[in-house]
Amino acid sequence: MVTVADVRALARTLPRSSEHLIRDRVKFRVGSIVYVAFSRDEATMGFGYPKEERDALIAAEPDLFFLPRPSDLRFNWVCCHTSRLDHAHMTELVTEAWRMCVPKFLARQRLGA
Repeated sequence: MVTVADVRALARTLPRSSEHLIRDRVKFRVGSIVYVAFSRDEATMGFGYPKEERDALIAAEPDLFFLPRPSDLRFNWVCCHTSRLDHAHMTELVTEAWRMCVPKFLARQRLGA
């Protein structure tokens, strides 16, 4: 199980990342771009993910991942159940969502890729 505190600890290590409380929801952003957002009850987490790859992600683990609400389908976004997400998987997903929002040089500098 992953908590907001787990994501917060990781996000604090990511350059240009900031935490915000918007309409009672914890969100992590780079500038004005949200890359992770929790539901009000923190039972689900949405994160940036390439639109063209999200169907495959959901099909691979349908008990963990699901599509965002219809109004958010236009965004690069996927949601997951935090109770079913392990720490290693969260680290990968949050880091990749962050990577999509920052300049390439910064991602290379931080991730060594």
